[in-house]
Amino acid sequence: MNIPIKRWLLLTHRWLGIGLCLFFLTWFVSGMVMMYVGYPKLTHAERLQHLPTLDADAPLLSPRQAFGMAGINGPVSDLRLTASRAGQPIYTALLQSGPDDEETAVAVDAHTGRRLPAATQDVVLASARTYLQHDGHPTSESAPTSKPDQAQPALTYEGTIDEDPHTHSRSLDPYRPLHKVQLPDADRTLLYIAGTTGEVVRDAPHTERALDYVGTWLHWLYMFRGGSFDAWWPTIVIWLATIGVLVALTGGIVGILRWRFSRPYRSGSRSPFQPGVMRWHHIVGLFFALTTLTWIFSGLMSMRPWGLFKSPHAALETESISSLQLDPAQAPMIPHVLLESAHRDGLGDVRELQWRTILGKPTVLALGATGTPHVLDAVTGKPTQVKEQDLTAALNALTPDHPPRIEQLKEYDFYYYTRADHTMMGGGDPQPLPFWRVQFDDPDRTWVQLDPATGTVLNTLNQHKRVERWLFFLMHSWDLVPLLHRRPLWDILMLVLAVGGLALSATGIWIGTKRLGIKTRRRQLLNRKGQATQ
Repeated sequence: MNIPIKRWLLLTHRWLGIGLCLFFLTWFVSGMVMMYVGYPKLTHAERLQHLPTLDADAPLLSPRQAFGMAGINGPVSDLRLTASRAGQPIYTALLQSGPDDEETAVAVDAHTGRRLPAATQDVVLASARTYLQHDGHPTSESAPTSKPDQAQPALTYEGTIDEDPHTHSRSLDPYRPLHKVQLPDADRTLLYIAGTTGEVVRDAPHTERALDYVGTWLHWLYMFRGGSFDAWWPTIVIWLATIGVLVALTGGIVGILRWRFSRPYRSGSRSPFQPGVMRWHHIVGLFFALTTLTWIFSGLMSMRPWGLFKSPHAALETESISSLQLDPAQAPMIPHVLLESAHRDGLGDVRELQWRTILGKPTVLALGATGTPHVLDAVTGKPTQVKEQDLTAALNALTPDHPPRIEQLKEYDFYYYTRADHTMMGGGDPQPLPFWRVQFDDPDRTWVQLDPATGTVLNTLNQHKRVERWLFFLMHSWDLVPLLHRRPLWDILMLVLAVGGLALSATGIWIGTKRLGIKTRRRQLLNRKGQATQ
């Protein structure tokens, strides 16, 4: 290779590496933490298990009655009934509230139909106490852990915040501001409670909060979130990762060029460096430069930079299959009838009713502590089933000129899988089995994955998202299903590679510090010589 090009590669790697090696070190350390503990979250399972059982005998209004009395007209999104506000039954929903399609969460009293005001401190503490009194076990029938005549545990109200290091998630925006309540449990759990609805939206045990600082907070550079840097955070991460890719790429090339594959140097070594940290950096780099490059590159891809995964085509409309949008006027049945139907259908412990539109019909999903949904007709209140022929006909109608390919899968695969609840990508909506994968011949080659038992669209994957699955999720997490199902094989592989990257970063820091020290001493020496000649 041309000498000037070699020199350019070496200098690029050296000086950009000196500037970025500390970031590399923090990315590897925090990445190992995030293998086991992700961002604090209230998982789907935890939320259901800490909800009280809905009382079938309570005289509750229907959504049509309650929202009509509250003066809320027209479609809402994500309509639910839970006893989540101070233990009392409320309807919650999301309303569009701005020109940018921003959403705000609202709460309506299921007894009176009154639109509830922002949660007060008393309401917040009562919601926290309700959460604490239910032990979270599905077999407990939602029984309180203490008797009514026992002293209530002391809760510590810690005020309100709009956002803090544990609540950057955009999914929390409709519920802000958030109230903080410290629980007196063994885990020293901090609850975040929605100011708009009064329900618990996040729990963060002390260990999880502490590990968040050395995990997600470091990894995603959340020190730049909030304050004057907030608007610049995506740009900062993108450009640091871009420079990191350049550092790893040039380092790998230089390392290969300077390694003698055919004959050793005069010292007998195939590396030109003397025994010590520099040689170790060279050797470790040869083994781990490629995985370091893939991790930095895939981290860059996680930011979806420069619109790389944005499709130029309109998304396939799947609302006719399932939608969270529903006009409460289309839900006339009172909860008493719905809950009794769920009980007769075998669900004795109903903790949440969810309204949605399935195949154009108002539908209710009744959920217990285990999260298995029971499907009810929102108009008649009777148990119902989603018929395969109706679902197939609706899917065919989306692209009538090119009927989709429908495949039923009984096992997880590369594009449909689960992660452990409290890892970075776990704890979200359930991923039931079996599921349908429906492949459309639209411009984006869209795949729709849905639950045939409820008719719910679980996710959509166009060709750009499938590329992202390779360039970010696979290259960053190595989350192949065979590996995930063979723990600790996945753990050993990831930790060995991460420790290699950590060693590469640590030796780079040592080399960079030494190089800067030499430069500083030379500059000081030249300054002294210059002063002596004056």
